[in-house]
Amino acid sequence: MSLILVGVSHRTATIETREKLAFSRSERVSVLHALRAATATECVLISTCNRTEVYLVDRDGESISMIRELFTARLGEDAARYLYVRHDREAVAHLFRVASGLDSMILGESQIQGQVRDAWEESREASGPALNRLFQYAQLVGSRAREETGIGRGAGSVSSSAVQLARKIFGSLSGRRAMVLGAGDVAEIALDCLLKEGVRVAIVANRTFERAESLAREHGAVAMHYDECWSSLHTVDVLLCSTASPRPIVSRDHVAPAVAARNDRPLCILDIALPRDVEANVGELENVFLYDLDDLRAAAAANLDRRQEDIPAAERIIADEVEKYWQWLAGLAAVPVVTEFRAQMDRVRAEELEAALRRIGGLSKDQAEGVETFSRTLMNKFLHEPSVRLRAAAANGRGLGVVDAARYLFALEREGNEATVDTEREP
Repeated sequence: MSLILVGVSHRTATIETREKLAFSRSERVSVLHALRAATATECVLISTCNRTEVYLVDRDGESISMIRELFTARLGEDAARYLYVRHDREAVAHLFRVASGLDSMILGESQIQGQVRDAWEESREASGPALNRLFQYAQLVGSRAREETGIGRGAGSVSSSAVQLARKIFGSLSGRRAMVLGAGDVAEIALDCLLKEGVRVAIVANRTFERAESLAREHGAVAMHYDECWSSLHTVDVLLCSTASPRPIVSRDHVAPAVAARNDRPLCILDIALPRDVEANVGELENVFLYDLDDLRAAAAANLDRRQEDIPAAERIIADEVEKYWQWLAGLAAVPVVTEFRAQMDRVRAEELEAALRRIGGLSKDQAEGVETFSRTLMNKFLHEPSVRLRAAAANGRGLGVVDAARYLFALEREGNEATVDTEREP
């Protein structure tokens, strides 16, 4: 058994690549089922605006190749150069860094912790005891890192960083008008940030009008249908887009008439969706300032210094929790092997004892029981040290290879006699 992570993120790929490797919720379900049926015993898939990562418990070593082929087919080119692969403890540490905001575009941002939790919840049918416990630990680590260090101090979100970009265009957003496309969590945070910056009128447009209406009512904004919002576009200074559309919904044809009616006043468009909501050629229009997720890098870098000093403390928390999780996982993998190992040795002992008693013959009941006790005591003494070391070796940094070696050496994987982790067991 091996714990594996295969992923792509803002650190390894541009937004053009990441949006091709982003999976909708329905796609995530089918991918997880395919992986579990083909090669993995457990799977969790995270797909956010800045990363797509697959965590799995591999049973035959074919998972990495399968994921590479899946990503390559989706990308239309060899995906290997964009991917990173982590094994065992490194995979655990990576997830804990993600949940803590240490691997985010905006250091310490808190949204990713909820996104990790949501990904796990959506993957529960394909998950199991090892990954369930892993993602529980990830939530704990994310909370500890933010509560016990200053890693989240002053940290923004993708939404708030995008709004800061708009401030660079206008100097101040006080009295400005804004439109938000989308009504999800990210859009709601963006709307709140805009209003706190003094935006005078905010418009919320969403494909589901009821959701737009609910969000607008809660924040004192105006709700619109998508079809209605384009005629109002010329009246706003900031357009922020965060929908779940699989393709662009803001075209040059939508924006050009609005720009023409603005009398050279700038229009700032913040596209924080993945896949992107805005066609790239919209940015070619005069007085249009178009920013996407990759453009947030520079804005985020300006706010790093205060929080970077807290990275070592957060890393120590991560290292501590990695060790705790790995000890638990090692025990989960080693216990059934130790149990089967001892059961198999006891079968051998019983068979040999029966044969010896037949050869000796003439023993009284007490004498036979004495020989039986001697055989059990001797076996237990022989097996004690290997059993202890097997449990310990599984967690000594060499992954779970020792457990697999024990299965092989003592023929524990014979048909009908295979020692496996109880996948029905919940942590």
